[in-house]
Amino acid sequence: MLTNKDILDEKCKILRQVSKEVEFPLTKEDKKNIDLMIEYLTNSQIDKLAKKYDLRPGMGLSAVQLGVLKRYLVIVHEQEIKETFKTYVVINPKITSHSEEIIYVDEGEGCLSVNRDVEGIVKRFARVTVEGFDIDGNPIKIRAREELAIAFQHEIDHLNGILFIDRIDKKDPFKGADLYRSI
Repeated sequence: MLTNKDILDEKCKILRQVSKEVEFPLTKEDKKNIDLMIEYLTNSQIDKLAKKYDLRPGMGLSAVQLGVLKRYLVIVHEQEIKETFKTYVVINPKITSHSEEIIYVDEGEGCLSVNRDVEGIVKRFARVTVEGFDIDGNPIKIRAREELAIAFQHEIDHLNGILFIDRIDKKDPFKGADLYRSI
C-alpha cells in the first residue's frame, strides 16, 4: 500500500524531468505501480479510509511522482453518487484537442507532491481530448470536461516536468481571475 511518504515532494529534482514513452507490454513493476496508485487515490477519497491510513486526498497521480520516469498516469474521479468512482489509466497520454474556454479551480489546485497551500489560479482548458493506450496497449480516447479535464492537464504536466505552481503568476497570483470561469 502506498503512503504519503511514497509520493515525491516538490523539492525532489526527478519531478522536473520529462518522463519517457512506455513500451508494451508493461512490466510487472509498472502494473503493480498502477494498482497501488488506484488503491491510494480511491482510499484517499473515502473519508473513513483516508483517516484510517492517514492519506492526503487526491484524484490523480503520475508515475514520476513515485520516482518512475515513465509516461503513465492514473485518475480516480468520484462520480455523482458518493464513494462511486471512475478510474482512468492512460499510458503515453497526449492532449489531442482542447476547448478555447479557459477555467480554473476556485479554491486553487492542489497536488500530492506539494505539501503546502499555494495561492493563485492555474488557467486550464475547460475541455480536452486525451489519447493514449490502456494497460494492454489498446488505443483509447477520452473526452474530459471541467474538473476531469483539469486533472488530465495537471497529470500530463507532471510527465513533462511541470508542477502546477509553475503556472501561477509569481507577481500576480490571481491575474486573470476576472477573465475566466471558476469551477
